[in-house]
Amino acid sequence: MVQFIQAQNIGLAYLEERFSIQQAEDEAFFTEWFDNLPEITDLEKPDLDKIKLHFLRLVKHPPLSEETVKLVVLSPLLNLAGFYDEPFYMRGEQSIQISAEDEGEIIRGRIDVLVIQEKFWLLVIESKRSSFSLLEAIPQALVYMLANPNQDKPTFGLVTNGSHFIFIKLTKQNIPKYALSDEFTLLRRKNELYQVLSVLKKLSQSLS
Repeated sequence: MVQFIQAQNIGLAYLEERFSIQQAEDEAFFTEWFDNLPEITDLEKPDLDKIKLHFLRLVKHPPLSEETVKLVVLSPLLNLAGFYDEPFYMRGEQSIQISAEDEGEIIRGRIDVLVIQEKFWLLVIESKRSSFSLLEAIPQALVYMLANPNQDKPTFGLVTNGSHFIFIKLTKQNIPKYALSDEFTLLRRKNELYQVLSVLKKLSQSLS
């Protein structure tokens, strides 16, 4: 009998056992988050400062829902990065399911935001409420990235709870491999949304 499992209940150990996924050790595997990033313009900086200000003001009055995180932080970031423009298009709450061979288990879930270019999944974004740990969101994002039907090109992910951001890269040739970026946060004096937007712009420019 087939057993259905919700993606939010999956851990890294399960993915390693069922899908043989491995974390890449070589820094060269995922250079897109730090190498040759585009500059943030003087026009973009005030918008990024405003996003940070809005989030920090709202987080003083918890609870801050997942939908609010998407509205206040994620949506304006994706707009600034160009993901609302051609050749990209976006889908929200996209249902997926994947299964490991001969395991009798199917994982189901819903992607918060999916950026697509000609049916190629470029960026899978998992957003969570502000109190949610990103360590719990990473396996869920990897499940969605594994569901990408495109085997030839890497899939990139972003997990965020509004205050913290981690980028993910996954390749699926032979053995699935993934790597994580450093964690960016809005809780430091410096506005690290500048770096987050730089990475998003790098992805949109290199993949468009």
